[in-house]
Order: sequence, then structure tokens, then C-alpha cells
Amino acid sequence: MRDHEPAHDRRPGRRLSTRETAELLGVKPETVYAYVSRGLLSSRREPGGRASTFDAKDVEALARRNRREAAGSPGSGGDLSVRTRITLIEEDRYYFRGVDATELAARHSYEEVAEWLWTGRLTPGTAFTAPGTTVEVARRAVNALPEHTSPADRLRVAAIAAAAEDPLRFDLSEESVLGTGRILIPTLVAALPPVRHDHEDGGPLAHRLWGRLTGRRPDEASLRVLDTALALLADHDLAASTLAVRVAASARAHAYAAVSAGLGVLEGPLHGAASALAHRMLLDVLDQGTAVPVIADELRAGRRVPGLGHRLYTGEDPRARVLFALLEQVPQAEPALLAARDVVATTARHAPLHANVDLALAVFTVSSGMPATAGETIFAVARTAGWIAHALEEYGERPLRMRPSGHYVGPRPPQPLP
Repeated sequence: MRDHEPAHDRRPGRRLSTRETAELLGVKPETVYAYVSRGLLSSRREPGGRASTFDAKDVEALARRNRREAAGSPGSGGDLSVRTRITLIEEDRYYFRGVDATELAARHSYEEVAEWLWTGRLTPGTAFTAPGTTVEVARRAVNALPEHTSPADRLRVAAIAAAAEDPLRFDLSEESVLGTGRILIPTLVAALPPVRHDHEDGGPLAHRLWGRLTGRRPDEASLRVLDTALALLADHDLAASTLAVRVAASARAHAYAAVSAGLGVLEGPLHGAASALAHRMLLDVLDQGTAVPVIADELRAGRRVPGLGHRLYTGEDPRARVLFALLEQVPQAEPALLAARDVVATTARHAPLHANVDLALAVFTVSSGMPATAGETIFAVARTAGWIAHALEEYGERPLRMRPSGHYVGPRPPQPLP
């Protein structure tokens, strides 16, 4: 009993050490500090001491809450209703840590928005760079792939190669995971094969990514669209890929593996491929000069018109609204913009669907001379910031909580051996 005495001591004002707090909560010491960073616990240092201490009542209250969550109702899958401080989607708007995401993306670079998602702090001028050795290992791995390899596969291989190069990848402390994010994102971009021979390996991430998506020379207006698109797409609550990341993080997979899980889901045709479908549709509209026959073919084949509608927004996707406004300042985007408007107007005769971000991305990729897969690449690089934020948040939760109960509907045992 003596070993457990500190956790049950009821003296008023009793303070617990980090070790005692971790034992009572059933977590590792680094998770205790993650609770502090997320505002779930408060700590203080005693006069003359270097170690943090915690109020016993606060710790016991958190332990009770964790036990209630762990109990849940059998088979309810209640743990999959995930509390998060990262993104809120509400009334046709979305917010990063309580701040309007479209306003953040309009005023700050992708890297600055990523730091806000991770830490709740804005660091003007922040730029992500990766060690040359990590980039070289990732490039060699990606260059060994067949030419027809998809962007998601290239990025996943780059993530795995970067992980193999990092001996500290299993350190799940906040500082280490943040370091991983700041290295992994520029590594993913640098590992992609360049299209332009004079591509940039320095400067803002959007500038580096541009030369890996198109052979055209960039202009400031187009680079601004790309940087804003990355920032807008950095997170979007619990999309399928983000849930996969949180499941991996719940099992305490390292951050590279968690991001790789997200990339695997992103390759599904119902998640990451939507912008490519919208890209090809816009090319058909531009080729035929009108959206009517193209939309008719989509509907005749029983397919949804790509780039339209979003289950989380009743009106226009706010991400699309921001990108369309910026694309109006890019002269070469006018034909694709007109084609997109024709698609929306033609479809509106049958269903009141609004443009979503995939259609806006398609306007950008078509008008920038990019391949149909470029939208998927932009989406994957951008969303890596959100995946790191969700992995960080999940590392601060009870391990293996992402475990719904299966509801067996097969033959009742005992059955004869086959």
C-alpha cells in the first residue's frame, strides 16, 4: 500500500510529483507534460526546486474523466467522438484554434499557419528546412520508383525514407514531434522530381513546390494562390485520412508512420482523387467550349459531378471562395474560371450544388499547366501539417483509445470444422 500512498493522500493542498501524476493517470511522464500544454493540467515549481508539481485534486479529476471515457458503453464506439482543439467547422465557416482559417491563410504563409496549428503561436517569417542528408535519402528512394508512380506513393516512400534516417523517430515528446514536422514537410517537397530545371530549393515552401508541379515560370499572383491553398488545406477536422493518423498515433506509432497512414487513406478515390477528376472535367469543358455535354455525360454515367457540393457546408466551400477570388487576379486563369462557373451554372438547373475546394484547385492546376495529379500533391503536402497537429494531440491522450467494439453478425458457434 505504501507505493500507492502519494496518489491517494487527501491532505489539503497536496502536490504530486511528475512520476506520481503519471502513475495515477496511467500514462508516461511526457504525456503529463502534453496534458499541461493542452491546458488539462496546471503545474508549478516549488521554491528552490527544479521539478514540476501538480495539484492532487486536479490530477484525480482528470483520472476520473479518463476512466469514464475508458468505460464508455459497450459497442458504442463512443471514443471515436474525438475532442480536439485544432479545427472547428460551423455555419459554413471553419476555424483553426478559434481563428477564422480563411483570414489566417490570407495573412500568413503556410509555414506560419502550420506553426499556429501545432503550438497556438504565430511565428512571422518561419520557414521549414530539412537536413541535406535526410533530403538525399528521400530523393534516392523516390527516384527508384517507376515513372507512373502516384504522388501519394512518392510522398509515402519519402516519409518512410526520412523516418529510416531519423534515429530519434520514436521520441514522442512534443518538442521531438514538432521537430519531425518541421523536417518532414520540406523533405516531402524536396523529394518530388523537379519539372523545372531552375526550380527553387530555398525560400517559402510554395516556391519550392511550384517547380515540382509545372514547367511554367511562376509569377507572384500564382505563387500566392499556391501558398494560400496550402494554408487553407492544412486541416479540416476529422477527415478519413486524419482519423487514420489519429488511430496510428493512438497506438503510439511515430509521427512519420502516422503521416504515412494518412497518405495511404488519401490515395483512395473518394478522398484524394477528387481534384484530379475536376481537373479532367475542366479540360473537357474547355475543349468542347461548353459544360452542357460534359455534365450530361457525367450524369448519364451515374457519376457525381466532381468539384461540387460538400457535406459539411450548405453554401459555397469557404476554401473555394478564397481561392476563386485570388484566381481572378491571375490573367491566365480566366478561361478555366469561366469553365468552372459554367459547370456550376449548368448543374444548378438540376441540383443547387456549390463549388468546393476541389473545383478551385482544378482551376488553379489547369491554368498553371500542371498535371491532373497536382491537386492531390498540393492536398497531401498541405494536410501533413494538420496530421502532425492531430498526432501531437493524440499522443497526449490515453493510448489505444481508438478501439471501437466489433458487432459480430456471422454464424453463431459452434460450427462444424470445414
